[in-house]
Amino acid sequence: MTDNPKNQNGLLADVPATLSALTRAVKLQERAARVGFDWTQAETIFEKLDEEVAELKTAMREGNPADITDELGDVLFVIANLARHLKIDPETALHGGSQKFSERFAYMEAHGDLTAATLPEMEMLWAQAKRALAASASPTKKR
Repeated sequence: MTDNPKNQNGLLADVPATLSALTRAVKLQERAARVGFDWTQAETIFEKLDEEVAELKTAMREGNPADITDELGDVLFVIANLARHLKIDPETALHGGSQKFSERFAYMEAHGDLTAATLPEMEMLWAQAKRALAASASPTKKR
Protein backbone atom coordinates (compact mmCIF):
# COMPACT_ATOMS: atom_id res chain seq x y z
CA MET A 1 0.00 0.00 0.00
CA THR A 2 1.20 3.46 -0.83
CA ASP A 3 1.06 6.64 1.27
CA ASN A 4 -0.07 8.56 -1.84
CA PRO A 5 -3.86 8.99 -1.68
CA LYS A 6 -3.91 9.83 -5.41
CA ASN A 7 -2.77 6.42 -6.62
CA GLN A 8 -2.40 6.79 -10.37
CA ASN A 9 -2.84 3.02 -10.82
CA GLY A 10 -5.74 2.64 -8.40
CA LEU A 11 -9.14 1.21 -9.12
CA LEU A 12 -10.67 4.69 -9.44
CA ALA A 13 -7.81 6.34 -11.34
CA ASP A 14 -9.27 6.09 -14.83
CA VAL A 15 -12.84 7.20 -14.05
CA PRO A 16 -13.02 10.34 -16.20
CA ALA A 17 -13.33 13.63 -14.37
CA THR A 18 -15.12 14.95 -17.46
CA LEU A 19 -18.28 12.90 -16.77
CA SER A 20 -21.24 14.70 -15.27
CA ALA A 21 -20.89 14.80 -11.50
CA LEU A 22 -23.77 12.37 -10.88
CA THR A 23 -22.57 9.89 -13.50
CA ARG A 24 -19.00 10.06 -12.18
CA ALA A 25 -20.23 9.45 -8.63
CA VAL A 26 -22.03 6.31 -9.79
CA LYS A 27 -18.97 5.08 -11.72
CA LEU A 28 -16.72 5.63 -8.68
CA GLN A 29 -19.15 3.72 -6.50
CA GLU A 30 -19.40 0.87 -9.01
CA ARG A 31 -15.61 0.56 -8.99
CA ALA A 32 -15.42 0.56 -5.19
CA ALA A 33 -18.14 -2.09 -5.11
CA ARG A 34 -15.89 -4.39 -7.19
CA VAL A 35 -13.74 -4.93 -4.11
CA GLY A 36 -16.68 -5.16 -1.71
CA PHE A 37 -16.79 -1.55 -0.50
CA ASP A 38 -20.53 -1.25 -0.84
CA TRP A 39 -23.83 -1.55 0.97
CA THR A 40 -25.66 -4.83 0.58
CA GLN A 41 -29.12 -3.26 0.36
CA ALA A 42 -30.47 0.10 -0.77
CA GLU A 43 -32.39 0.52 2.50
CA THR A 44 -29.18 0.68 4.53
CA ILE A 45 -28.04 3.72 2.57
CA PHE A 46 -30.66 5.85 4.33
CA GLU A 47 -28.67 5.69 7.57
CA LYS A 48 -25.69 7.20 5.76
CA LEU A 49 -27.94 9.77 4.13
CA ASP A 50 -29.31 10.78 7.54
CA GLU A 51 -25.74 11.11 8.84
CA GLU A 52 -24.68 13.28 5.91
CA VAL A 53 -27.80 15.48 6.18
CA ALA A 54 -27.05 16.00 9.88
CA GLU A 55 -23.49 17.04 8.99
CA LEU A 56 -24.86 19.45 6.38
CA LYS A 57 -27.21 20.99 8.96
CA THR A 58 -24.28 21.44 11.35
CA ALA A 59 -22.23 23.11 8.62
CA MET A 60 -25.15 25.41 7.82
CA ARG A 61 -25.46 26.43 11.47
CA GLU A 62 -21.73 27.16 11.57
CA GLY A 63 -22.02 29.21 8.38
CA ASN A 64 -18.76 28.28 6.63
CA PRO A 65 -19.56 28.22 2.88
CA ALA A 66 -16.72 25.79 2.08
CA ASP A 67 -17.94 23.31 4.71
CA ILE A 68 -21.53 23.67 3.51
CA THR A 69 -20.44 22.95 -0.06
CA ASP A 70 -18.40 19.96 1.09
CA GLU A 71 -21.26 18.47 3.09
CA LEU A 72 -23.81 19.07 0.34
CA GLY A 73 -21.46 17.21 -2.00
CA ASP A 74 -21.48 14.28 0.44
CA VAL A 75 -25.30 14.28 0.49
CA LEU A 76 -25.43 14.26 -3.31
CA PHE A 77 -22.83 11.47 -3.46
CA VAL A 78 -24.96 9.30 -1.16
CA ILE A 79 -28.06 10.08 -3.28
CA ALA A 80 -26.16 8.95 -6.39
CA ASN A 81 -25.26 5.74 -4.58
CA LEU A 82 -28.90 5.18 -3.64
CA ALA A 83 -29.87 5.64 -7.29
CA ARG A 84 -27.23 3.06 -8.29
CA HIS A 85 -28.61 0.56 -5.80
CA LEU A 86 -32.14 1.16 -7.07
CA LYS A 87 -30.83 0.66 -10.62
CA ILE A 88 -31.99 4.15 -11.59
CA ASP A 89 -29.85 6.50 -13.62
CA PRO A 90 -29.61 9.61 -11.40
CA GLU A 91 -29.28 11.88 -14.45
CA THR A 92 -32.56 10.53 -15.85
CA ALA A 93 -34.25 10.85 -12.46
CA LEU A 94 -33.05 14.44 -12.04
CA HIS A 95 -34.14 15.35 -15.57
CA GLY A 96 -37.57 13.93 -14.73
CA GLY A 97 -37.72 15.88 -11.50
CA SER A 98 -36.72 19.07 -13.31
CA GLN A 99 -39.36 18.49 -15.97
CA LYS A 100 -42.01 17.92 -13.31
CA PHE A 101 -40.95 21.14 -11.55
CA SER A 102 -41.15 23.06 -14.84
CA GLU A 103 -44.65 21.74 -15.57
CA ARG A 104 -45.88 22.62 -12.09
CA PHE A 105 -44.32 26.07 -12.24
CA ALA A 106 -45.87 26.69 -15.68
CA TYR A 107 -49.25 25.73 -14.19
CA MET A 108 -48.69 28.23 -11.39
CA GLU A 109 -47.83 30.97 -13.90
CA ALA A 110 -50.97 30.18 -15.91
CA HIS A 111 -53.21 30.31 -12.83
CA GLY A 112 -51.83 33.26 -10.89
CA ASP A 113 -49.75 36.42 -10.99
CA LEU A 114 -46.57 35.16 -9.32
CA THR A 115 -45.03 38.62 -9.22
CA ALA A 116 -47.84 39.79 -6.91
CA ALA A 117 -48.42 36.53 -5.01
CA THR A 118 -47.21 35.90 -1.48
CA LEU A 119 -45.26 32.75 -0.68
CA PRO A 120 -48.31 31.12 0.97
CA GLU A 121 -50.35 31.92 -2.15
CA MET A 122 -47.66 30.39 -4.34
CA GLU A 123 -47.56 27.30 -2.13
CA MET A 124 -51.34 26.96 -2.59
CA LEU A 125 -50.88 27.21 -6.37
CA TRP A 126 -48.09 24.62 -6.16
CA ALA A 127 -50.36 22.18 -4.32
CA GLN A 128 -53.08 22.86 -6.89
CA ALA A 129 -50.61 22.20 -9.70
CA LYS A 130 -49.53 18.91 -8.12
CA ARG A 131 -53.15 17.75 -7.86
CA ALA A 132 -54.10 18.91 -11.35
CA LEU A 133 -51.06 17.38 -13.04
CA ALA A 134 -51.36 14.15 -11.07
CA ALA A 135 -55.00 13.85 -12.14
CA SER A 136 -54.03 14.31 -15.79
CA ALA A 137 -51.19 11.75 -15.58
CA SER A 138 -51.68 8.06 -16.19
CA PRO A 139 -53.01 6.07 -13.21
CA THR A 140 -49.63 4.39 -12.62
CA LYS A 141 -47.60 7.58 -12.85
CA LYS A 142 -47.75 10.05 -9.98
CA ARG A 143 -46.69 13.62 -10.81
